[in-house]
Amino acid sequence: MDVHPQLVVIGRVGLAAFLGYLLGLDRALRGKDAGDRTFSLVALGSAAFVALGVELFPDSADRVIQGVTAGVGFLGAGIIFRASGGVKGLTTAAALWTSAAVGCLVGAGYYVAGAAIAGIILIVLELHAVGPLKWLSTRNRRGNEDRTEPETEQPG
Repeated sequence: MDVHPQLVVIGRVGLAAFLGYLLGLDRALRGKDAGDRTFSLVALGSAAFVALGVELFPDSADRVIQGVTAGVGFLGAGIIFRASGGVKGLTTAAALWTSAAVGCLVGAGYYVAGAAIAGIILIVLELHAVGPLKWLSTRNRRGNEDRTEPETEQPG
């Protein structure tokens, strides 16, 4: 059996795991439950499934991608929960889902696109912290609204 295609798949999966780790590092540094290892494993698994589909079943690789997308959606749903009148974990779940997309791209052999999209994801996750881009962040706009003075109750 030719070992070259297997080495290509291993390279794809390794790159996807690395990119997923970088994406998860943002979440881990913020103390989120799903962090670097979770993101790395999701990207790795996505890349492995897609690479397997592309290499062995090219006519039905789209079904593999659909399965990965739905499966990671269920993982993301487990991260989201309601707490004290708000929704928590939505950004982490969305970032996990996009980490799977990066894994799918790299698994299909689109290395540059996967790396570029991972970079775009990191920019989106860090908009609230990057100097001139701070004004774009909805987090900062929401933060300004939270600073309004509290309403006082009128007697009678």
